[in-house]
Amino acid sequence: MPNASEQRPYLVLENYIGGKFIPSLNHIDSYDPSIGEVYCKVPDSGKEEVEAAVAAAKEAFPDWSARSPEQRAQVLNKLADLLEAHLEELAQAESRDQGKTVTFARTVDIPRSAYNFRFFASSLLHHTTDCSQMDHMGCLNYTIRCPVGVAGLISPWNLPLYLLTWKIAPAIATGNTVVAKPSEMTSVTAWMMCKLMQQAGVPPGVVNIVFGTGPRAGDALVGHPDVPLVSFTGSTATAQRITERSAPYCKKLSLELGGKNPAIIFADANLDQCIETTVRSSFSNQGEICLCTSRIYVERSIYSEFLERFVAAAKKWKTGVPSDPSNNNGALISKEHLEKVRSFVALAKSEGGVVHCGEGVDQLELPERNTKGYFMPATVISGISDSSSVMQEEIFGPVTCVSPFDTEDEAISKGNGVRYGLGATVWSRDVGKVHRVARRIQAGMVWTNCWLVRDLNLPFGGMKNSGVGREGGKDSYHFFTEVKTITIKH
Repeated sequence: MPNASEQRPYLVLENYIGGKFIPSLNHIDSYDPSIGEVYCKVPDSGKEEVEAAVAAAKEAFPDWSARSPEQRAQVLNKLADLLEAHLEELAQAESRDQGKTVTFARTVDIPRSAYNFRFFASSLLHHTTDCSQMDHMGCLNYTIRCPVGVAGLISPWNLPLYLLTWKIAPAIATGNTVVAKPSEMTSVTAWMMCKLMQQAGVPPGVVNIVFGTGPRAGDALVGHPDVPLVSFTGSTATAQRITERSAPYCKKLSLELGGKNPAIIFADANLDQCIETTVRSSFSNQGEICLCTSRIYVERSIYSEFLERFVAAAKKWKTGVPSDPSNNNGALISKEHLEKVRSFVALAKSEGGVVHCGEGVDQLELPERNTKGYFMPATVISGISDSSSVMQEEIFGPVTCVSPFDTEDEAISKGNGVRYGLGATVWSRDVGKVHRVARRIQAGMVWTNCWLVRDLNLPFGGMKNSGVGREGGKDSYHFFTEVKTITIKH
């Protein structure tokens, strides 16, 4: 007898091009990370499908860009309403597809996806352009902003709908049309959103979604001559490839890449608050957030107290079946990724590091059905040198390293001692110190005495190898439009 999972039909996704679902001939397997089994077939699109999607987006551009901002905002708000109306089924689907807990998807991913549309529907109505007088020349100068055309959007697997909508919303709010490629590992919620597009009044061709891998679908999209701008969130290595492919066409690029984010904890920090938040910032969403804390530098006088209390708190961060509301973390995205994260822990041990809890130390109690899932408990390591690749490379899993420092200058030089510069947290009650350190730390975003508090009006992005450009209220408006200066002699 075939077992139940073999009898269950696969979910088969289709590309969404020109307002229609188009079946695909070739598919990629997509896994449910909590059981380690294929449950979904994702189109393996290539050049042909991307060509069709770009053609549909080009055709839809004149009408969509001619609409008033208010008319476009109405469509975005309707889409937000529909996402909220389907919140529970989207949260369940996101959890099953990505491995994250249903609770996280329900409280973070899906509400934020809806809010992305609401935010850009509103913020779009409040931008102003510049004007300057040159009376002595009898001239008036002013600027206008116009949509660019077809935007190529590529989003990652860690926050699938959350980061896809973060790109689609400002792109279409400003009057562009879109060809988007979600990660082939987490395509289901994007496909579900396509079903809501028509209901929301999104005209055919304004949003096209092509599923597939980076090397095939992604490459065809970023190398397409009729896609003048590309927004990408993902790895630094892929971004280098995108930059090379875009170079012949002088495309506008927005690249949000990896992080190796430090927490700098001074002796005067509120430790209760700091430990609770730093456990969250290290392990949330299985540590699969580009802003997660992966290096914790603690002033030596409180180092041993911090380490003991932090490890105790990390042990209480529960990992297990994503549908169980008492679990903080679910499964990692894939078998390959789990092996990669584990290899960093093995490397740390081989270099003399101490694994205080988590991988190889704490056994996970999983139901029979989930024993082949990609689970890993929250892992805390100490005793690693700053030059180790465990301290230098983005691990992107539930692993964080703790290390002592003596002076403020040393903390800053350790904090800045990697090729990334995305986020950082600083913990101190000394207001002068907080401002000094925040100023000197090389990161696009610095949180002091908190983590991941986001005002979407403000810029999001990183320095160094963490990316190029910024996104957020005004920055997204600037990225997704071209500015033109007009001078009138009167």
